Amino acid sequence: MATSTVDRADAVRDAAKDAFGFVPNLIDELASENPAVAETYLKANGHLSNGVLSPAEQQLVILTVSGYNDCHYCTKAHGAAGAQAGLDADVIEELVDGGLPEEGRQRLLARATKRLLGKRGWLSDEDRAEFEEAGLTTAELYEIVGLIGVKTISNYVNHLAGTPVDPQFQ
Repeated sequence: MATSTVDRADAVRDAAKDAFGFVPNLIDELASENPAVAETYLKANGHLSNGVLSPAEQQLVILTVSGYNDCHYCTKAHGAAGAQAGLDADVIEELVDGGLPEEGRQRLLARATKRLLGKRGWLSDEDRAEFEEAGLTTAELYEIVGLIGVKTISNYVNHLAGTPVDPQFQ
């Protein structure tokens, strides 16, 4: 028997509540309008959480993407998540404002993320050599691409929906 859209939406909300302790407005919006996109978003986030980047590095990349895309919702949500993962408030603010952190590894990750975004993934051989020489692996670049993809979903949905920021992220 096929699962109804309402049942899928409720299942997504339940999964979000299990993961976050509440249903973020973004997830509620996605589940209400298109549970398939909500499921994709949650599952992709879950898979990427087991990637090669540390939780703080993942949040750094996510904040870089969300700042680049000027997402009012994700910069707040991941500012809170970044702080919980150990990012300094100054680093979070710098990323949200479109800047680069001072610290070497953080700066490298943010620079690589911005370059991938700006070049739509078309890194030159020189770009790749620069990042490799600085210690960034292909596996890390691929994870950055995955995080860009997932964050683009949420950033663009928030732009379309004008999703209100949850009090938990203020």
